[in-house]
Amino acid sequence: MHGGVVMKWIDQVGYAAAVGWSGRYSVTVAVGGIRFVAPIRISDLVTVTATLVYTGTSSMHFAIDVRARDPGLDASQASNRLCTHCIIVFVALDGVEGKPTSVPAWQPDTDADRRMSEYAIKVMELSKGIEQTIAHYQQPGAGTETEKAAG
Repeated sequence: MHGGVVMKWIDQVGYAAAVGWSGRYSVTVAVGGIRFVAPIRISDLVTVTATLVYTGTSSMHFAIDVRARDPGLDASQASNRLCTHCIIVFVALDGVEGKPTSVPAWQPDTDADRRMSEYAIKVMELSKGIEQTIAHYQQPGAGTETEKAAG
């Protein structure tokens, strides 16, 4: 299965979860920490799940797991393997001006919920760091002193 197809599924499932949580049209604003850890064969049965792990004022962060298994085996024999994981962030928009609007707050109840919430925040912080690094190197004349000397 092509990675782009899997990424489309991630976005679609995330969108459904975001609209379900917020009751509002929502848009993808970030995907962080995407990892392709095992292949998905064309014949596999694939399950994509979204779990809400953090809310901001207008944003919703979901942990997405993509799992696959051989449909030729019965459920007791089949290995339901994790193939892809990521955090995806959506923002709810109002129906009038298309501006961010508030979403219901989510509070972690268990230690596992708190760990996932911290994980989501950390993944998005790391993604912002990557974006800042890319932006720096896209500026004219940017680069390390070694790169400038070699240039």
